[in-house]
Amino acid sequence: MEMRDQVVVVTGGASGIGKALALQCAAEGAAGILIADLDAEGADAVAREIGPAAVGVLCDVADPDHAHKLIAAAAEAFGGRPVDVFFANAGIAVGDGLGDPGEWALAVDVNVAAHVVAARALLPGWLERGRGTFVCTASAAGLLSQIGSAPYAVTKHAAVAFSEWLSITYGGQGVQVACLCPMGVATPLLETAGTAGRVVRASGPVLAPAEVAEVVMGTLRTGEFLILPHPEVLDYLRHKGTDYDRWIGGMRRLQAAILSEAP
Repeated sequence: MEMRDQVVVVTGGASGIGKALALQCAAEGAAGILIADLDAEGADAVAREIGPAAVGVLCDVADPDHAHKLIAAAAEAFGGRPVDVFFANAGIAVGDGLGDPGEWALAVDVNVAAHVVAARALLPGWLERGRGTFVCTASAAGLLSQIGSAPYAVTKHAAVAFSEWLSITYGGQGVQVACLCPMGVATPLLETAGTAGRVVRASGPVLAPAEVAEVVMGTLRTGEFLILPHPEVLDYLRHKGTDYDRWIGGMRRLQAAILSEAP
């Protein structure tokens, strides 16, 4: 899939990976880019940086109607054109350990239910036209689990599983589905991730958001499902599948080492 002349929506687009995706879409010739974020001022700032092809909007992906609102806003901003590419990028890292009920509810709403809501809104039009691209920002934690936050680890697993289901169910009908699973990326989310942030920094290089966006665009062109800015994640996943007990033992040792270094 080439980005040129596409109408694109990026949730969580005011900063981090979302901002980098919006900028990269603009560089590759997207016809219109809707940048959606709870930080409306930040979304507007990114849109101004891109120019006339972009618009920023306030969006809370925990709102069950958010995707319909974004589709309507894109049509209004870009001459009635439908959305071609949807980056379900907004995410949240909450809770340490088991978390509390409010943290679980928020993590489920933002990291999982928002993707379901977006797919439900987009699929009828995409299936009618025979094309559309859905990109879910999950995490390596969705493939390999996460030390620290149970709500984050579990909801990112669910995000990967939902993306797999979408691809299996609709990939033969013109809908391209891809799942982005990075490890450490220099974003505001990493800065507030507590124990999980320490684990991520110990596990591999921390990439710049622009580096991740370049990998995303390259993978969309070649059509693979998994987008892995950290290629070593695939090796870790293979080791996990080959010997589950050994992998869990290694994760326990990593947890012990990280916690022993905690301030």
